[in-house]
Amino acid sequence: MELKRTLPTAVDNALEYLTEATGLPKKRLKDAMNKGAVWLIRGTHERRLRRANNPLKAGDRIELYYDEALLDLKPPQLSPIEDRMGYTLWYKTAGVMSQGTRYGDHMALPRMAELAYGYKREIYTVHRLDRETRGLILLAHNKKMAAILSKLFQDGAVEKGYQAVVLGEAPLEGTVDLALDDKAAITHFTRLEYDAERNTSVLEIRIEHGRTHQIRRHLAHIGHPVMGDPRYGEGNKNREGLLLVAHRLNFICPMRRQPTEFQLPQPFVTKTNS
Repeated sequence: MELKRTLPTAVDNALEYLTEATGLPKKRLKDAMNKGAVWLIRGTHERRLRRANNPLKAGDRIELYYDEALLDLKPPQLSPIEDRMGYTLWYKTAGVMSQGTRYGDHMALPRMAELAYGYKREIYTVHRLDRETRGLILLAHNKKMAAILSKLFQDGAVEKGYQAVVLGEAPLEGTVDLALDDKAAITHFTRLEYDAERNTSVLEIRIEHGRTHQIRRHLAHIGHPVMGDPRYGEGNKNREGLLLVAHRLNFICPMRRQPTEFQLPQPFVTKTNS
């Protein structure tokens, strides 16, 4: 359900207005506001409207993006792996978003961090992972650090390592050089092992550019889609979800000004290389 209204006159209470305009129960609407599904646009400025008793002015535009299934999702309890004051390192689980959408942000890592810190620290997203992808992600805690880290990612100064379980016996190594959305995109991979019984391979992956769903689209293109991918590939469904993990970040730490590597244990490797 979506509601988009520009108010001709002032309103004393946003919740009361939404209740009358939508017919939805106040409890559900208050929950939707708290979870970031209601927006207030005032002039050129827009923000999520969370306070139920917020007054509205004539000319304000109020928007509600109500998805009951999304709002009913329960966010996991996440905490930072490492805190370097200017930024923190987190392990994003599958199902958690890198940033919120018009329909809410309670399932987004920045909002979880904001609540975890009790609004005492600024939160900035500097890079993203697909919702289905697990792995390491950085959050910045001031504008200057956000700009520095964002530039590192944009300039390709952060080496991102991924591992995936893919369908079939993949080559020992390879490179996929295939433009995506009319933009250059290159994916390099090395096979770590092959399971003949399951007919799956574990790949170590490094990307250039970082286009939308780049790894998933490239691997599906060469006939080795990521297992559990709900969108790309055939014959790669499973019950475990998307078997793709962002397990390594290498860069020069802006705080310590020295090479830094954050790495998770290899999530899928079970034997020696093959």
